[in-house]
Amino acid sequence: MGLIAELNGLQARHGYLRDTDMKELAGRLRLPLYRLQEVASFYPHFRATPPPRVEISLCRDLCCFLAGGERWNAKVKELLKGQPDTEVREVSCLGRCEKAPAALVNGQAVGGESAERIAELSRKPEPPASREPAPERRWRLDPYDTGSEPFSVAKYVICNADESEPGTFKDRVILEELPHLVIEGMCIAATVVGARRGWIYLRHEYEHVCLALERAMDRARSLGLLGRDFDVEIFLSPGGYIMGEETALLEALEEKRGEPRNKPPFPGTRGLWGKPTLVNNVETLAMIPVILKRGADWWKAQGVRGHHGLKVMAVSGHVARPGVYEIGLGTTVAELIEMAGGVSGGRRLKAFTPGGASSNFLPAEQVHVEIDFASIQAAGSMLGSGALVVIAEGTEMLSLAANVARFFRNESCGKCVPCRVGTEKVVKMLDDILAGNGNGVLLEILPGLEETLALTSICGLGQVALNPLTSVLRHWPEEVKRHLARSQKL
Repeated sequence: MGLIAELNGLQARHGYLRDTDMKELAGRLRLPLYRLQEVASFYPHFRATPPPRVEISLCRDLCCFLAGGERWNAKVKELLKGQPDTEVREVSCLGRCEKAPAALVNGQAVGGESAERIAELSRKPEPPASREPAPERRWRLDPYDTGSEPFSVAKYVICNADESEPGTFKDRVILEELPHLVIEGMCIAATVVGARRGWIYLRHEYEHVCLALERAMDRARSLGLLGRDFDVEIFLSPGGYIMGEETALLEALEEKRGEPRNKPPFPGTRGLWGKPTLVNNVETLAMIPVILKRGADWWKAQGVRGHHGLKVMAVSGHVARPGVYEIGLGTTVAELIEMAGGVSGGRRLKAFTPGGASSNFLPAEQVHVEIDFASIQAAGSMLGSGALVVIAEGTEMLSLAANVARFFRNESCGKCVPCRVGTEKVVKMLDDILAGNGNGVLLEILPGLEETLALTSICGLGQVALNPLTSVLRHWPEEVKRHLARSQKL
């Protein structure tokens, strides 16, 4: 069992990392104590102090913000104010965007409930320390355990299931309902590249998916698909949006702080423990067995308007039926919104983001854009994580851009200065403008700041962090000017 798995186990048993346990673990692993502390302090899942009887985590990001999350969070805090042994905190996206506003009550996901219901659940919670640690077989991680294959030619396959982008939850649904397709896809990928070992890197907020995955893995072993030539294990992430970046994910698997690596080299040539590593997402791996069974011609025929293939999309925000939809590439955004029941409340569409929080906001006038990588890019955004977030009239776009900017500021790992300092600077300026204390400096420096982050940030987080804001300034400049005018009057 590796370092992070050991820390996960200690956290599960005691609710936090006790000093005595950390010292004992350091001795057992023959590592200096500071090595354990540098890893534990990086990941948001780990606690260094005893947990309260009730831990409530309230999502503060994009879809929950659109669902009135600010008022909802404030009401939950007010209802629980003074309740003994209770901790209420706001956290980044929980991946339950279709049930916004979302929360965790002692690790149990709750979505779409009233603030009063959250308060009621907090009075009879499952104690944090009573949750049993995951089975040890989930956590084996030894670079030298490669069976009969020489370590010098070892190759690995990793399923990136650390889905953490606001608005994105399709991978969670695929894992919940079709885990066997993901396992099968990993087996096929391993056969192609010659790998003998694989991991499913799963965000810790999705720990409930482990049971479905393990059943699918057991079934595959009983059929002889896993266990002899290739086997798969689950690695439960200790948290952080940055872990979705493939090289940060590799650092975590190597028991380090999850900070992105400089590229090149890329994982395909120098990945896990310096060996060739194939890293793919849940949707891609789940599609592999379907394509092999039905054929390339069938796959190509699934698209519309001259496009080829299928796309799984998470739809959330101001829609009547948020959820996961499988569509043919080339389907328009307008058609997908219609599939989801249209804009909720009979309102008109104001804007949408086609690829999660990191993709640019687009105005309603572009709703007939075809959902395809090239078409979305030509429209001025990106398909990104496959998350369509629908925004109705009446939404203040600058406030929404500030919410997204705060997400990237909060989730920056801090390794590179442009991302760490740049995101903080932008959030401060946006907060000033929204509070009526701003000026036009942000408009003057933003183009240069955006270029600096795009060119000098190590990973994609910093490279795209300011894009949503610049899209708001481009498409809704009158809203920004209105806020600045208010500041000048004050």
